[in-house]
Amino acid sequence: MSHLNTKANIAKPDEFYHDLLVLHEGRSEKESEALNAKLVLILANHIGDADVLREAMDLAANTQGGGEA
Repeated sequence: MSHLNTKANIAKPDEFYHDLLVLHEGRSEKESEALNAKLVLILANHIGDADVLREAMDLAANTQGGGEA
């Protein structure tokens, strides 16, 4: 069984964050929410491991802000 990696794992996190912001530019709140939902489902499919996905959901539900748990 795999475990959720919560350590920094994005080579250029500032660049990724910038790209994510650009992706949402010009979209309504409803469109951004739909885009985020699609992105979550695409990445969940890529991960594919239900246990890892449950860990991620638990972490997201039980932490505040954007920091590591």
